[in-house]
Amino acid sequence: MARKRPITAFGWAIKMKLAELQMDQREFCERNGIPENRLGDIITGSRKASKQRDAIIKALGLDDFAE
Repeated sequence: MARKRPITAFGWAIKMKLAELQMDQREFCERNGIPENRLGDIITGSRKASKQRDAIIKALGLDDFAE
């Protein structure tokens, strides 16, 4: 089954960091107070969600993606 929305470079960075931490998206969202659907939207780039994006960058140490 083909993915409906492609994953952005930022989305891949999130996925790789979560894999390094051996944490799934649901657990990450629960720990950081981010709605699960919002994280999915950020990974695919369908929503900017600046507040949550900043929280993700800080929580995962993805400083290369800070604006």
